[in-house]
Amino acid sequence: MPIQETLENSQTFFRTLAAQAAAFLPNLVIALLIVAIGFFLAGRLAQLVTRAFGASAKIDQTVRGPLVAIVRYVVIIMTLVIALGQVGVQMTSLLAVLGAAGLAVGLALQGTLTNIAAGIMLLWLRPFRVGDYIETQNFAGRVHEIGLFVCHLETFDGLFVFAPNSTLWNVWMRNHSRAASRLLAWAVTVPRDVPFEEARATLIEAWAREGADGRLSEPVAFLDQLTADAQVLVLRGRVTEGETATAQRRIAEAIRLRFAERFGQGSEPRAIQRIVPGDADPSRYLGEDEAPEASRALVNDRPEAADQGVVSSPRG
Repeated sequence: MPIQETLENSQTFFRTLAAQAAAFLPNLVIALLIVAIGFFLAGRLAQLVTRAFGASAKIDQTVRGPLVAIVRYVVIIMTLVIALGQVGVQMTSLLAVLGAAGLAVGLALQGTLTNIAAGIMLLWLRPFRVGDYIETQNFAGRVHEIGLFVCHLETFDGLFVFAPNSTLWNVWMRNHSRAASRLLAWAVTVPRDVPFEEARATLIEAWAREGADGRLSEPVAFLDQLTADAQVLVLRGRVTEGETATAQRRIAEAIRLRFAERFGQGSEPRAIQRIVPGDADPSRYLGEDEAPEASRALVNDRPEAADQGVVSSPRG
C-alpha cells in the first residue's frame, strides 16, 4: 500500500511537472526569440543611426558615438524587460531585484561610474572634439572617438591609446587644435657685422615668402640680445591651426636660405632655434594691444564716509 501511494504521488508529480513545462516552454521559446530579435534590431538600429549621423552635418561628430551607444543600450534593456515579462517575471519584483543589483554593481564598479560621469561632463563642456590633438601629463594624441566610458586616441607615431574618461577629466589638458592660430617664435643668431636693419628685413621677407598663402600672419622681428661677436634677433608671428609643424620646418629653412642669398655663405645664421615666449615675457605683447592691464584695488578712488578714518575718542 505505501509503495502504491508513492508511485501514484510520483506519477502525479511528473504529470504536473510535464504540464507546467508544456505551458512554460512556449513562453521560454518566445522570450529567447524576443532576445535574439532585440539584439539584432539593436545592432541594426545602431548602424542606421550611425549612417544617418554621417549623412547629416548638423550633428557634431563628437556626440555621435555616445548617442549611438545610448540607442543600442535602450533597445537592449527594453528587449530584456519584455522577454522577462514573457516568462512570467513580475515587473515589481524585477524592479526590486534590479535596484538591489544596481546598488551592488554601483559599489563594485565605482571607477566605471566615474568614467561615465566624466564622459558626460566631457560631452557637455566640450574641452576637445573628435579630430583635436590634445596633450595631458601622461600622453598626447589625436582624438578618434569619445565614448561613455573611454576615449580612443592615436599618438603622433601611430600608437592606439585607450584612455578612460576619468583620466582626461581629472587632469590638466592642452588642446593644440582649439585656437584658430598659434604664436611661434624663432631666435636667430647672426654675426655682429651683419647690419641689424637688413637682418630684420631678411627675417620678415623669409616669413612673407612662406606665408604667401595666408597660413602665416603678424610677423614681428626685434633684437633680443647683443654680444661682442653676435646678435640674437627674434622672429615672431602667428600660424594658422593645423600648419604649426610645417611652419616650424619651413621657416627655419627659409631663414637660412634668405641670409645666404643676401649676405653670402659666411653670414649665415650661427643658430636658428624655435622658442616659446613665457607668460611673463613682454615680447609676446610686442606691437599688440593684448597685454594684460594692471589690476589693483583703487582704494583712494572709492567713496568714503565723512567720518571714515577718524578715530573717535571714548566718552568719559
